[in-house]
Amino acid sequence: MSDEPRFIGEEIEVGFNQPPLLEKKPGCPDHFTWQGEQFEVVEMLGEWHDYRRRGRMAQNMRPAHAAVAEQRGSWGVGRDYFQVRTAGGRVFELYYDRAPKGAGRRKGAWFLFRELP
Repeated sequence: MSDEPRFIGEEIEVGFNQPPLLEKKPGCPDHFTWQGEQFEVVEMLGEWHDYRRRGRMAQNMRPAHAAVAEQRGSWGVGRDYFQVRTAGGRVFELYYDRAPKGAGRRKGAWFLFRELP
């Protein structure tokens, strides 16, 4: 395997042993399915959040409000990232994209960002 991270960028299904309290801030999943294979998360190695507004959304708030929203997030804006180790020892970064994906998918979506060496 290479010493470089392998970009994946694919939508995944995730599962939780206990349902998250907040659907827009679900926390780290307990397992995920990618390309038909289920991966059990045995350790969360890191967590970070990016609640910056981009594009036209960056223009629609007063600067003081935007600064607060960038720290704690606002509805449908931002991503929650998790670096995890799976039962097989593989390390992945995945994220929850809080943006709605249409009228029928208002909860956002999970993505497998990359696999780390």
